[in-house]
Amino acid sequence: MSDERFVVRNEPARPRFALIDRSEDGSGDLVIGEESYLDFAAEPGGSPTDRIMFHTEVSEDYGGQGLASVLVDAAVTETIEVGLKVVPVCPYVAAWLRKHPEHADHVVQPRPEHLQALSASR
Repeated sequence: MSDERFVVRNEPARPRFALIDRSEDGSGDLVIGEESYLDFAAEPGGSPTDRIMFHTEVSEDYGGQGLASVLVDAAVTETIEVGLKVVPVCPYVAAWLRKHPEHADHVVQPRPEHLQALSASR
């Protein structure tokens, strides 16, 4: 998503994908949603292999427009493009992936070590 009203931007320092409303004239920069994630490395100090997606949120003011799907689609697509597997801990992400079986080869079901890493990061 680039020249549209709604854009998704990866903000690894936070770490999240932010859903942004640029306003109808393209001049705004209001964060209206996010997909929070944690990159997971199986080996301590190793490179991440999985991206644990654990929270999806879109402002109630923007509900009913399919924007959560836009957000998750962009997050999953970029995750796959950078070579990471998607770990769907968030119920919305898990449901979205069931509706998009074309991504099945890039999905890893949550394992105890994923949940432990997520718990330790909070």
